[in-house]
Amino acid sequence: MKLSDIADNAGSRKKRMRVGRGIGSGKGKQSGRGGKGQTARSGVRIKGFEGGQMPMHRRLPKRGFNNIFRVEYAEINLDRLQDAVDAKKLDTGSVVNVEALVKAGVLRRAKGGLRLLGRGELKAKLNIEVHGASKTAVEAVEKAGGSVKILAPAKEEGEAA
Repeated sequence: MKLSDIADNAGSRKKRMRVGRGIGSGKGKQSGRGGKGQTARSGVRIKGFEGGQMPMHRRLPKRGFNNIFRVEYAEINLDRLQDAVDAKKLDTGSVVNVEALVKAGVLRRAKGGLRLLGRGELKAKLNIEVHGASKTAVEAVEKAGGSVKILAPAKEEGEAA
């Protein structure tokens, strides 16, 4: 085998279509764009236009809204906390809060606070400070001998105190 013998599999590379190169090429004259008008021009195309019929996006009702005051929480489950303790990323003696988890590399960012969820089981005794927690998560932490402190939601800058 020589370097010059190496070739692609048959049919793996396809030549690009060269349009507008004469009637004999099969893609001459209008170059596959059909007749005249808006659709034959470059750059202009009516998206969602249905020939004058009321378009789908106007036939369907509007639904819902975006709450601009919604707070996005970083979420963590009990099994992730236990994994961090086992990997010696978290100290069982100190308080476990958002800052400690971000510093340990368990969470990427703090977001609007931390919410504790109850998937998995916790064996370590931890003192946890969170902005929200599910009932099952609180029960599991207290069963392991730890405590959960629910903090007030983090205030945004410029909000009335």
